[in-house]
Amino acid sequence: MSRYDWILFLHVASAFALVAALVLYTVLIAVVWNKDVPTDVARLFRISKVGDVLIAVGSIGVLVFGIWLAIDADGYEVWDGWVIAALVLWLVMGAFGSRTGKIYNAARDRARSLVREGDNSPNAELRALVQDRRGLWFHTGGVIVVLLLLIDMIFKPGA
Repeated sequence: MSRYDWILFLHVASAFALVAALVLYTVLIAVVWNKDVPTDVARLFRISKVGDVLIAVGSIGVLVFGIWLAIDADGYEVWDGWVIAALVLWLVMGAFGSRTGKIYNAARDRARSLVREGDNSPNAELRALVQDRRGLWFHTGGVIVVLLLLIDMIFKPGA
């Protein structure tokens, strides 16, 4: 295998990690949506640690290996329109992810706090946190941006 093949493999593997994280977060959001018992919510949010690792590895990997590919490959340049579009979409994805994370981390932290306090009764505040529509919309926006990124990578408009 050539260096290009290895870089491409790592770029695609990073994209898989990124998509896997989004699938995991989507399932997590769906499962906790109607939960209001602190131990249930806190237990379910433990799985988000896996998503946190996947999203970090995936998002950094697609950026680093994608730029490396654009520099290394003879047919592409970093200033090609589709590469610039991918970089902009990557930034937008990060912004959506940051906003989504703040909302759902607040729900996770509140659930953990209630568990530490010994309060395991259904909690309306906790239910409101896990059902925050802003978090759902930010997550949906992030998923759409990643789909646009994949389309950009597959079809390379203007290349």
